[in-house]
Amino acid sequence: MGLDRTILAFAGVMVLLSVALGVYVSPYWHLLTVFVGLNLIQSSVTGFCPAAMVFKKLGVKPGCAFN
Repeated sequence: MGLDRTILAFAGVMVLLSVALGVYVSPYWHLLTVFVGLNLIQSSVTGFCPAAMVFKKLGVKPGCAFN
């Protein structure tokens, strides 16, 4: 799996996790969903993604979106 799919999978897991935590633990966890959404919008506009840098350092092979 390349970097692009890893980032998308990570974002999806974070959204689902924050929704579940928001329902079962505290509604404040929904702020994490907002943060993930804003980060996705920001990275689509600027091409900069902090999670991509972390995954690159972990050895995930690069994809075409986050060079």
